[in-house]
Amino acid sequence: MSHMATNLAIDDKLLEEALRIGGHRTKKATVTEALEEYIQRRKQTRVLELFGHIDFDPKYDYKKARWRS
Repeated sequence: MSHMATNLAIDDKLLEEALRIGGHRTKKATVTEALEEYIQRRKQTRVLELFGHIDFDPKYDYKKARWRS
């Protein structure tokens, strides 16, 4: 993991509420978790966008496919 010194102007009210709700001891821990959650949510949104776009074969037998050589 690389560390980058960054100065950000973050809304104090938002950060204080996030600290309180998240139960973190530091602003850094709060911001780190917020970024991780943001990334995860965006990835989930991309997966959800695929629903209805990928063909599904109801006859596909994944167990049978495991034993192919």
